[in-house]
Amino acid sequence: MADPVEGRDPVGELRSLADDCVHCGFCLPVCPTYQLWGEEMDSPRGRIHLMTQVLDGAELTDATAGHFDRCLGCMACVPACPSGVQYDQLIEAARTWVENPRDRPERGTGQDADEYHRTLRERVTRAAIFAVFPYPRRLRLLAGPLRAAQRTGLDQVIRRSSLPGRLSPELAAALRLAPPPTGRIPALPRRVPARGQRRAVVGMLTGCVQGVFFPQVNTATARVLSAEGCDVVIPNAQGCCGALSLHSGRRSEGQRLARRTIATFERAGVDTIVVNSAGCGSAMKEYRHLLADDPGWAARADALAGRVRDFAEFLADLTGPGGQAAARHPLPVTAVYHDACHLGHAQGIKAQPRALLRAIPGLELAEAGDGGTCCGSAGVYNLLQPEAARELGERKAATIQATGAQLLISANPGCSLQIATALAARGVSMPVAHTAQVLDASIRGLPVASLTRVTR
Repeated sequence: MADPVEGRDPVGELRSLADDCVHCGFCLPVCPTYQLWGEEMDSPRGRIHLMTQVLDGAELTDATAGHFDRCLGCMACVPACPSGVQYDQLIEAARTWVENPRDRPERGTGQDADEYHRTLRERVTRAAIFAVFPYPRRLRLLAGPLRAAQRTGLDQVIRRSSLPGRLSPELAAALRLAPPPTGRIPALPRRVPARGQRRAVVGMLTGCVQGVFFPQVNTATARVLSAEGCDVVIPNAQGCCGALSLHSGRRSEGQRLARRTIATFERAGVDTIVVNSAGCGSAMKEYRHLLADDPGWAARADALAGRVRDFAEFLADLTGPGGQAAARHPLPVTAVYHDACHLGHAQGIKAQPRALLRAIPGLELAEAGDGGTCCGSAGVYNLLQPEAARELGERKAATIQATGAQLLISANPGCSLQIATALAARGVSMPVAHTAQVLDASIRGLPVASLTRVTR
């Protein structure tokens, strides 16, 4: 593997992590891709078997790379595993092998470690995605054309066409998922003062996809934190935290974006960083692993990771039983809460958002009957694996519709886009809101109608 730290054996360390898997099969029923296809190599234990073969010197083939690519990285297998296998570290390593030949395990003297390369179409598609999505200004420029193409039905035309190189499935997926305009949302100030007695000073991540497609979520997050007695520091010129790159095997890119995020919040001088996007929070909490081999950044990454809190996690700890600074007004609605994978599985945060929502008078919380199975968003998975993502989205939409709820609550922008698209395809006009938006409406005494702008 590329540039190992002196004295470390990266291959041996990964081999040790893989050896923790005893192939018991507890991961099978919770794995979305195994549910879809019933294919052993598209299950966590099957992929670990393939990883072990590569670590032992086997060639990385097209088939092996395909099984790694088809993993959503939802981490449902992690809490289900009785052996405590760190599948998150294993799959991220495997994805770097696919993306970058220099990161692959050495196969011995005279053997070609570069036998597998992505196709030109795959490289072009990924390059286009990662040239835009982690950069808010570029994403904002793209959002308008995407929405215009969606309104004209161009996504349907592209899906039925056969463009050279078969770019059509990914492009059609991007067009389907583009959200409608939000209307003019005033830019957040650099600091939002606490209302009443100050209880904390926190930094807030605005993110890339969240900041561009769902700025109203960031505004609601700042208002709720302020209402609960927090000074909210919002550093200028924020960008992607690196989550999209990291979860797609683009490790070097993820490290670069992580370093920028660390420096940004170091300058902000806050003790806690509140994150309202599940994937971002999960990635930032793992900075200590991402930059562990960088002598100049390891300690800084570890320190920042320890200060990251999900919005619901932080607010539940701050308010506690009876500790709310802001009164909750009734919000008579039946809602269903969707567990974003990188919040529920990766961060283990399931009870806190439900407790916050159940504390709102009049709000009834229904539960989807799918055990928290991934909706198919998974970062940019729904762009790169559109058919698998579409099927998972359809299944999720069906379970959401079956609850009879009038409102869907999600804590991740990708999930909101994915599920709203799947619901719309079923002819269901169900509004999708973030936990922060629901709390904001209750605190401000707004009617349920304030949450009924459908995401699609």
